[in-house]
Amino acid sequence: MTSDPMADLGSLLVPINDSGASREALSVACELVRRGKGRRVLAVHVIEVPRRLPLDAEMIEELENGERILEHAESMGRRQRIEITADLVQAREAGTAIVDEARERGVDALVIGIDYHRPHGTFQLGRLPRYALEHAPCQVWLIRYPPEPRPDGSPEPGRDGGDGNG
Repeated sequence: MTSDPMADLGSLLVPINDSGASREALSVACELVRRGKGRRVLAVHVIEVPRRLPLDAEMIEELENGERILEHAESMGRRQRIEITADLVQAREAGTAIVDEARERGVDALVIGIDYHRPHGTFQLGRLPRYALEHAPCQVWLIRYPPEPRPDGSPEPGRDGGDGNG
């Protein structure tokens, strides 16, 4: 490992969904490339296929949503003058799929945006970030912004939903 973790970055893989956190991670990756700290960005959206269905099941609604998310990612890249390679993957688990993509494509870093989740009063990282931290063959960067303040100005106590996949 070099003393500068950004010195040898070639490609950055960003798992994307429709969360603000994944859009922020994609924006950070684009900015790194724009500043010459990386050469390319790969945005991957994973459709998680339930075990009751075959892995290659046609999940039309999820596919259309995934294509919309990827189009948005490519559009973000065009606005920043960064070419983004966008890919859609069907898998049982998003974490496994993202780590497999990172390994197969030889990426230098995963850039993962995570939402602030406290469904049971304790911060929850989510399955994808946990899996990536344990198994990824490259650097893993997690980007989490502070929770949104409530209208009264106090920090949000947490919100249910999602698993921090983004």
